Amino acid sequence: MARIVSLALLVAAWHASAAVAHADLRVVASTADLAAVAKAVGGDRVEVVALALPTQDPHFVDARPHLALDLARADLLIAVGLELELGWLPTLQIGARNPKIQRGAPGYLDCSTLIDKLDVPAAKVDRSMGDIHPGGNPHYMFDPRRVATVATGIAQRMGQLDPAHTADYQRGATAFKQQLDQALPRWQKAASALRGARVIAYHKSLTYLADWLGLQIVEHIEPKPGIPPNPRHIALVLGVARTQGVKLIVQEAWHPRGTAEMLADRADVRLAIIPGGPDFNRGQTYFAFIDAAVARLVAQDSAK
Repeated sequence: MARIVSLALLVAAWHASAAVAHADLRVVASTADLAAVAKAVGGDRVEVVALALPTQDPHFVDARPHLALDLARADLLIAVGLELELGWLPTLQIGARNPKIQRGAPGYLDCSTLIDKLDVPAAKVDRSMGDIHPGGNPHYMFDPRRVATVATGIAQRMGQLDPAHTADYQRGATAFKQQLDQALPRWQKAASALRGARVIAYHKSLTYLADWLGLQIVEHIEPKPGIPPNPRHIALVLGVARTQGVKLIVQEAWHPRGTAEMLADRADVRLAIIPGGPDFNRGQTYFAFIDAAVARLVAQDSAK
């Protein structure tokens, strides 16, 4: 509550001092990958800010005051959804005091509503099961096929908020999807040797990547999603790696590397450390992000 009050006071001060000025459609995305897609769709018509850095686990982002300021001036907030940002984004939305980007408002877009979801629990979940998302797995941005529908949805919402430039946003989405159509065969060919390969992941965040590239995830380094590995589970994972023909251990760069490096060494398998998202603040596109992820998956040297 104290954090919300401090954010609200800071935003109020900003509102009081800010001059009224014309600007393009202001878009804030919860993650860097969503920001990259939004910028590709909106082009010069939009100003896009990413709240989470690509080096941050999007489950755990510190709700800092400057992020609330970004939301205070936003016309559109784009979120991954499925409770990925549950621990920090609602606090920032309250602190921003911007009715346009609250849940249910036209300026709030939950992109998980645009895709078909995987890992949707068939039964009721509780916290004893770890970080299980009741609505399904939220890490769908690793699958370019699903990102195509995300781009379409973003363009439609931008057009609703800025009707004068609806055609521009539609053209942006079409161009983005055409570029995806061209890149997909290249990515799939590069990773074709991994199709059917048994892999170990750190967190239950590679479901969509595995679905796209045909990987078989046989175990996770975390005993339950979001629960750090313990010696007993590490021994179990090592046994799986040695007995089930595991070819690869994969994890995003933001997870601790020590356990994965130890397992890869003892099981004599390759370790791929893939980026969690594009370096959006430095201009990296979604395509460059997937290029980098696929390159790490197929590299013959261990990621260091």
